[in-house]
Amino acid sequence: MEKGFWIGNVKIPGRIVLGPMAGVTDLPFRMLCKEYGADLIYTEMVSAKGILYNNKNTEELLTVETAERPVALQLFGEDPQIMSEAAKRIEHRNFDILDINMGCPVPKVVNNGEGSALMKQPERIGEIVSAISKAIHKPVTVKIRKGFGEQDANAPLVAKIAEDAGAAAVAVHGRTRVQYYSGKADWDIIRQVKEAVS
Repeated sequence: MEKGFWIGNVKIPGRIVLGPMAGVTDLPFRMLCKEYGADLIYTEMVSAKGILYNNKNTEELLTVETAERPVALQLFGEDPQIMSEAAKRIEHRNFDILDINMGCPVPKVVNNGEGSALMKQPERIGEIVSAISKAIHKPVTVKIRKGFGEQDANAPLVAKIAEDAGAAAVAVHGRTRVQYYSGKADWDIIRQVKEAVS
């Protein structure tokens, strides 16, 4: 049995994935994780606006070493045009997959309509994924949550919209934005997402 998998045209050699963590998954940490067996690594979140406005702190977040690949660079924002323009500007860089963050629960992100706030706007998610998928050649993936709140647990719908718009893969955090990182993760919603997409 083959132990790896594919995301678009990118071969992931095994099944150990280092998820993106703001303030944690910087370059030295990622290199250590690679050394100890991570098969796919994610960068910290990078602001699409930070890329467009040449923010000086953004450059460090965009730095990827060849030794850590395959790497997914994680982008966040809420405007399809800004997101696709930022994706075009960085596509030449040393990463393999562009991941869109639609799961971050932090107030300063959510209050801008970014991260998990997008779970309240499934159509907007489709517009963002479509715009980026058409703008670049690298595979585009999406990180989502169960939903914004328990009453609108729409992850299967959002995953299907993302797939139809061009996403090559979807990662699901089995908690709502309201839960943040507390309580129990809902493994059943992850199964429902898997059944909703190919």
